Amino acid sequence: MTKLTLAAASIIVDTALAEGRARAYQPLTVAVLDAGGHLMVLKREDKSSLLRPQIATAKAWGVLGMGFGGRELERRAQKAPGFFNVLTELADGRMVPVAGGVLVRNGGGEIIGSVGISGDTSVNDELCAVAGIKAAGLVPDTGDPT
Repeated sequence: MTKLTLAAASIIVDTALAEGRARAYQPLTVAVLDAGGHLMVLKREDKSSLLRPQIATAKAWGVLGMGFGGRELERRAQKAPGFFNVLTELADGRMVPVAGGVLVRNGGGEIIGSVGISGDTSVNDELCAVAGIKAAGLVPDTGDPT
């Protein structure tokens, strides 16, 4: 797959939401962006709080903009908070450097999109994103070197 399709993005979102429900997580909001940073699919579960769509989109947008997953983004933000404050300003606030933002790669390793999830803990959000990406036959990149 050379680009993220609507069908694949829909699988990612629906699987991520199902994973969250199966694990009894808090209500989730899932955003999927294409490689150009354009929103493809966003779903917000019932009772997901007010800012969740913005947070999920910012998680996805931040990892896509920097080219590495949320865990690496978080590590770098902790080491250089001043830089990330400026970066967040440059990104018009669309930068949330925590787990839960996951790059979507094809089998050849190319970045074809990203997923951001908000609603539960960042680690649990990430787990659901990974499940969704794998269900679509794609490769998740969380920024975790292990």
